Amino acid sequence: MLHRLIICSIAVGMLVASQAGAQPSSFDLRDVGGTSYVTSVKSQKGGTCWCHGTMAAIESNLFVTGNWAAAGESGEPNLAEYHLDWWNGFNQHNNDDRVPPAGGGLTVHQGGDYLIAAAYLARGEGAVREQEAEGYWYDHTPDRGSETYHTYYVRDIEWYTAGADLANINTIKNAVMTDGALGACMYWDDGLYSGGTHYQPPADANLPNHSISIVGWNDSKATQATQNGAWLCKNSWGNGWEDGGYFWISYYDKHTCQHPDMGAVSFQDVVLNPYNTIYSHDYHGRRDTLANAESAFNAFTAAADEPLAAVSFYTADDDVDYTVRIFDRFQGGELLDELTFTSGAIAHTGLHTVDLDTLVPLTEGDEFYIFLELSAGGQAYDRTSDAETLLGESATAMTVVSASSPGQSYYLDGGAWLDLHDYNETANFCIKGLTVPEPTTLSLVAFGVLVLLRRRA
Repeated sequence: MLHRLIICSIAVGMLVASQAGAQPSSFDLRDVGGTSYVTSVKSQKGGTCWCHGTMAAIESNLFVTGNWAAAGESGEPNLAEYHLDWWNGFNQHNNDDRVPPAGGGLTVHQGGDYLIAAAYLARGEGAVREQEAEGYWYDHTPDRGSETYHTYYVRDIEWYTAGADLANINTIKNAVMTDGALGACMYWDDGLYSGGTHYQPPADANLPNHSISIVGWNDSKATQATQNGAWLCKNSWGNGWEDGGYFWISYYDKHTCQHPDMGAVSFQDVVLNPYNTIYSHDYHGRRDTLANAESAFNAFTAAADEPLAAVSFYTADDDVDYTVRIFDRFQGGELLDELTFTSGAIAHTGLHTVDLDTLVPLTEGDEFYIFLELSAGGQAYDRTSDAETLLGESATAMTVVSASSPGQSYYLDGGAWLDLHDYNETANFCIKGLTVPEPTTLSLVAFGVLVLLRRRA
């Protein structure tokens, strides 16, 4: 199955990627050589546009890579927006870091953002293949996990901004062509919308209140802005709205492709979740960055005999070199007995999953340590924070509780390892370890091929 996934992903990915170098003046994922790489338009309930923007982008990536069909699924990709809505971990329904877990944070069905979605996805909670009729889980809380679920893991999530002068617009266009639809945000107001196009001037102070997904562009499209050029966007208000559920937003809109956390977010290399366990202390993902910390590590205790195969982490800047090392001991203020090492470069800000060069056998009850060095941007960490419901009905900030314990996360300062808990007693670094089932000889070969292919890519 892994071999089939590799071949199918490369074949379908090349179909779309082959056009990226040309940078056409217009592009539409709904018709790439006669094939659509966009799923059907949904009709959201409540303030769940951010869930729909997220899943629309992930579904599109599964189309572009061919990983949906390679996983044995039929029909178009269909992932559960309302599982994310209920189980994101930031709301009054559930927060594993809070005692009791219910009662604090955001209101269910009333907003979120792509950082919240990234935390949910990185924990392996989703994305979940839709199990019920569309909208059923909005009113009926789904099970958190189930043997019947097919859960998809997003290996990389990247955040882009076009820049005031649109200097980075080609990066965003390439992402649409090679990785599928992007999650995006906007400030919706009827007064800013006319004739199928939207434009919020930069001088307008209103914050984003809606999420959509970008599926294409047209450099010549006229809008309310003084200059031409617009993004083709998929909405979540049903296919009876406007042009089958689609509309245009100016390149010069205030927030779309400009907001640092919600402007343009690419969900990449989505696969049927291959991991047994995801070791993590950062339940809520990136909530802050320790800018002066280049080196950090997390300490974990193995829950079972299983091999460690990959590590995930955030980069808070573009063009970052990384080094990952796995150690067996931390004694006398030093990391000892290195088990494996890998390094590389990451082009864009985001959440990234990196395969280890070799599988590292873990023994139940033993401690292991994941070291991460980043050349720029600092180390991302989770902490108690205020989450603004910018994509819901209001912009009210609600406190979301995070929790940590001493001895979990450390950073290097002046040659000494310091406990992050002493810096902030709710903080943990966003460094995760991902294990796979005990390998067979065939799966070891497939693992090596997959690592080689991803590094060449």
